[in-house]
Amino acid sequence: MTRIPNWYHHGMTKQIAVRLPDEVVDYLDALVSAGVVESRAAAVKVALERDRRRRLAEADVLILQRGGSDGLEGLTGYASGVTLTDLE
Repeated sequence: MTRIPNWYHHGMTKQIAVRLPDEVVDYLDALVSAGVVESRAAAVKVALERDRRRRLAEADVLILQRGGSDGLEGLTGYASGVTLTDLE
């Protein structure tokens, strides 16, 4: 019986095809050439993760606006422990 390594389940990714304007691909290539990211895929992943976090933060703001200040204590406690590297 073949055993699938445990790391395989956590390291799975899906490959997708994306069409981007030339200037965006040129920018991706410049990031890779400068060593800012390891690959085009890594740059896209970073951008999407950042966008996801921003949208989640916007949703939190809306929740807080609707609910008043009741949840601010927990939010400020969490925010005080967040470092700039956590936001990358």
